[in-house]
Amino acid sequence: MEIACLDLEGVLVPEIWIAFAEKTGIESLKATTRDIPDYDVLMKQRLRILDEHGLKLSDIQEVIATLKPLDGAVEFVNWLRERFQVVILSDTFYEFSQPLMRQLGFPTLLCHRLITDDGGRVTGYQLRQKDPKRQSVLAFKSLYYRVIAAGDSYNDTTMLGEADAGILFHAPDNVIREFPQFPAVHSFAELKQEFIKASNRPLSL
Repeated sequence: MEIACLDLEGVLVPEIWIAFAEKTGIESLKATTRDIPDYDVLMKQRLRILDEHGLKLSDIQEVIATLKPLDGAVEFVNWLRERFQVVILSDTFYEFSQPLMRQLGFPTLLCHRLITDDGGRVTGYQLRQKDPKRQSVLAFKSLYYRVIAAGDSYNDTTMLGEADAGILFHAPDNVIREFPQFPAVHSFAELKQEFIKASNRPLSL
């Protein structure tokens, strides 16, 4: 059996931190794993900015509640679920994900948790494990699943490399240049074709 592992932000839904940055006008919050490969460095920067501006988890959740999946994402997930087991492997947080996952039909999501104080201020975060996307792929392979993975950022590349087939989707030019071993596509129609090509079964649209 084959499992499709997908990143969430930038692949199926908008980048949450970019949307929040646009809402608050804080340009430095627009940085993502497309820009800063080290996730710990990126998150410490984000937490420092939130603290400096007195922003709380509820402020971010208010913005998330207004977001919708990318055009074509819901149809793509439905198409994929008819042909593969589908798991979302994300560096987002469960405290962010509910409104967006509801719109996607609640596929399985493996991600992280935020730590907040009694006042709702974000004080830290708890990773599910180190290099969680790659470790998840390794775990699925240990169960004798064949894994096809798609993502857009630096933090997806170990997952793509560990998978039986890895695909870059909506990736920026810098990531595409640095990882030419992965096919790079920019539309859900192209992504469907890559999954069909990577599968060891006779699939069709």
